Amino acid sequence: MNVVQIIFSPTGGTRRAAEIIAAELGTAGAVVDLTEAGADFSSVTLNKDDVAIIAAPSFAGRVPALAASRLAQIRGGGAACVALCVYGNRAYEDTLLELSDAASRCGFRVAAGVAAVAEHSVVRAYAAGRPDEKDVETLKSFAREIAAKIRRGADGGVPAMPGNRPYKELSGGGTLVPRAGEGCVRCGLCARRCPAQAISAEDPSVTDAGKCVSCMRCVSVCPRSARAVDANIISAVALKLKDACSVRKEPELFI
Repeated sequence: MNVVQIIFSPTGGTRRAAEIIAAELGTAGAVVDLTEAGADFSSVTLNKDDVAIIAAPSFAGRVPALAASRLAQIRGGGAACVALCVYGNRAYEDTLLELSDAASRCGFRVAAGVAAVAEHSVVRAYAAGRPDEKDVETLKSFAREIAAKIRRGADGGVPAMPGNRPYKELSGGGTLVPRAGEGCVRCGLCARRCPAQAISAEDPSVTDAGKCVSCMRCVSVCPRSARAVDANIISAVALKLKDACSVRKEPELFI
């Protein structure tokens, strides 16, 4: 199987989960990075012999709007796909259903859905170190089941995914906006890597809160650890999530 990865992974957790499944499914093909602000996604076309992994993190129970808009430009060409949502051990709510629906609209045949856990991108103490060894083995076993289904050519329609239609309302942004601290040397890496182009290239200390999607890419790539969300806000978020994130969630397969 020629496996194409279509991934929105600002901080790397979603990419790691996708790579585990991809390696077990077949031969590595192209990687389409949905965080690339200047890419022409309308030029991406697959065919029925390809297998795609379409992977996105759960942002407050939804597919990130930026990822959804870029995915919508891709032509699936009847390729089988795995919808993969990755979350920080709280809940993924409507994310997997929304991702599956989006893939179908693009012309993909959704063969399976997977929900996996990775380190929380904002409160990194939650799900720290995940996907871990146990996750890896589980995701590999999922991939083997999915590969067997695709090879059989079984087509019973799109698997039932958890979630609701209409999807939950998108939460308002503007609160979890990372800012540059005293350690910032204005190297501009954060501006170049920002999926939403929310950071000024001329002055990286300036962030457009209206464009920022709170993906934490700038925090993860800063070579001087000079970008962060206000510590008081992080503490408040950590407290709010404490109960929901206290019990380990395991990967799930829908096939």
